[in-house]
Amino acid sequence: MTRAVIEGIGHGLPSRTMTNFDIEKLVETSDEWITQRTGIKERRVCSPDETAATLSVLAAQEAMRAAGVQGHEIDMVVCGTVTGDYTFPATSCLIQEAIGAKNAGAMDVGAACAGFIYALDVAAAMIESGRLKTVLVVGVDVLTKFVDWTDRSTCVLFGDGAGAVVIRARENTDRGVIKTVLLADGEGAKHIVCDLGGSKFPIGAAWSEGKKATVFMNGAEVYRFAVHAMGDACCRALELAGMNANDIDLFVPHQANLRIIQSAQKRLGLPDERVFVNVQKYGNTSGGSIPLGLYEAQKEGRLKQGDVVMTVGFGAGLVWGANLIRW
Repeated sequence: MTRAVIEGIGHGLPSRTMTNFDIEKLVETSDEWITQRTGIKERRVCSPDETAATLSVLAAQEAMRAAGVQGHEIDMVVCGTVTGDYTFPATSCLIQEAIGAKNAGAMDVGAACAGFIYALDVAAAMIESGRLKTVLVVGVDVLTKFVDWTDRSTCVLFGDGAGAVVIRARENTDRGVIKTVLLADGEGAKHIVCDLGGSKFPIGAAWSEGKKATVFMNGAEVYRFAVHAMGDACCRALELAGMNANDIDLFVPHQANLRIIQSAQKRLGLPDERVFVNVQKYGNTSGGSIPLGLYEAQKEGRLKQGDVVMTVGFGAGLVWGANLIRW
């Protein structure tokens, strides 16, 4: 059986750090208010010349070095993002050119905060089918470029960042992507949306007047959805794999809100030492959240080869899903 094995991981972060105290100067809020409700203490924020593509290239190059892979060996670049450099072309094409992946195809996957989960499953499926041998998977978002810095309900939540993995086809191994669950409920699309800039409300169109190019989020509805969705996806993935929570060596959830993470942890019955949290450092980096967590967990020695790691995420769409991976 062909397995899709993660052989290298990398990250890309903006140079600027914005603390809660910095945000206090922009909007009526406080470090205490933000920390109590989200667990976030600081986040990274892109400069004008830092973009989804530039962060992704940093992450990709580090992942390729770790995997010992050259650009010409990559068959496909799959990028999970909803904040690409342009409406078109795809950000994956910019990454493909920058890393010298001259033999690769490239495509973006728009699944918001579940973007890496979706992108990883797409890549793993292509490898398991025998169509491809080596795929670069990137999760990245730069949502600080799309927030209203006068809206304290959203601007405190988001940060920018990218993570990338190189996955390769391997035989005779139990490592790799074990199971994935991908789910969606378009009825909830209205709860997280950026109106302006798509084909419904194009920039400059008369009928787009009054629409905003910043994130709107119905926080109460999203919180209720997330608390259910995180646990639901995890339990479904475990059931499909014939496993249970005791088999999880490390849980790396989407880092949106500490209370949501703790709710999923409680449902799975996992102790703190088997849950990875870095929301306090980066906030919600959307598609970059899970690969950044995996990267830091490995660097800290909490994720080792052979470990079973569960990832789970949710986001605009509404979409949610989970990956079970043997590292």
